Amino acid sequence: MSYLKEKKRIVVKLGTSTLTHKSGRLNIRRVEGLVKNLADLQNAGHEIIIVSSGAVGLGVAKLGLKEKPKDTPSKQACAAVGQCELMYLYDKLFNEYSLNVAQMLLTKYILLEDRKENVKNALEKIIEHGVIPVINENDTVAIDELELEVGENDSLAATVAALANADLLIVLSDIDGLYDGDPRKEGSGAKLIPVVEEITDEIRELAGGSGTALGTGGMRTKINAAEIANDNGIDMIIINGKNPDNLYWLFETGKMGTVFRAKK
Repeated sequence: MSYLKEKKRIVVKLGTSTLTHKSGRLNIRRVEGLVKNLADLQNAGHEIIIVSSGAVGLGVAKLGLKEKPKDTPSKQACAAVGQCELMYLYDKLFNEYSLNVAQMLLTKYILLEDRKENVKNALEKIIEHGVIPVINENDTVAIDELELEVGENDSLAATVAALANADLLIVLSDIDGLYDGDPRKEGSGAKLIPVVEEITDEIRELAGGSGTALGTGGMRTKINAAEIANDNGIDMIIINGKNPDNLYWLFETGKMGTVFRAKK
């Protein structure tokens, strides 16, 4: 039996690449599969918290734009429109399994020491009612992520995991995990690293520097998230989100992706 089945409270981060096609439009079949697996985990006794990207991409599609806008106000508008679509989707799909969801839009300022207790209290009460929180950066007013073009929802997910006293953080990505080289380079022979016991400078280097394929793919932010989670005693796992059933196999076998072990 996988040791993961003993993990009670689980934060699952869903990235834009997991939720949408390359066109920016919703990957309906994948999202439906993810919701089904997450609902089953909740029904099995786990407490699921979702940190979801995707609002800007869905807003672009909803507004009929041909491509993601470059200017920040337009991105904010897309985020505002897309967030409605995102929550409608989660509400509709989880309702099919008799589960309710709650929206929480956060900014880094809300998570400062003197304010985060309010977030923690609300989160605990939502979970107490058996509701699945769906958390996102409030991109309509918090523009840091929009301007940086970096998926900092990874760090947000780790911060939420620490705030919620979670037992596990799962990051669904468009890659199987951390490799000892660049797996996207033909003939690289890069191998998946199944377990990282400690995040060293060597591990950070593997995540890619500025301008590298892995770096632009967001692995650096995932290493940052792993450091936040591990420092707070939380294991983090990166798995490929392209196949929703990977969540099922992860909990059945415990052998998938890359596990970043928490500090004892």
